[in-house]
Amino acid sequence: MSKNAETKREEFRKYLEGNGILDALTKVLVGLYEEPEKPQDPLEFLKRHLHGGPPDVVDTDALQQRVRELEEQNRKLESELTLVKQQLVKYEGSDPPGGATNS
Repeated sequence: MSKNAETKREEFRKYLEGNGILDALTKVLVGLYEEPEKPQDPLEFLKRHLHGGPPDVVDTDALQQRVRELEEQNRKLESELTLVKQQLVKYEGSDPPGGATNS
């Protein structure tokens, strides 16, 4: 192997190591090695364990339901805030309690 190719290889290795890629790959490969029953699709195992895999459909549905609930709660609170602001304007425009004014 030429010196230039060896240098590039070493730089690439440092790049992988410096960015945590070697550690992440090692952990996933060790996990695959330690699996008592090897998966049918080892590549899918690697993909799932490298980035945590896709979210479960159940989780997505639950999150969407929670978003709808929070949006409804937000609409109610905004409506309530509008009413409170209207009441505040009404009370600020009236005389203070007891009819006394500062003169």
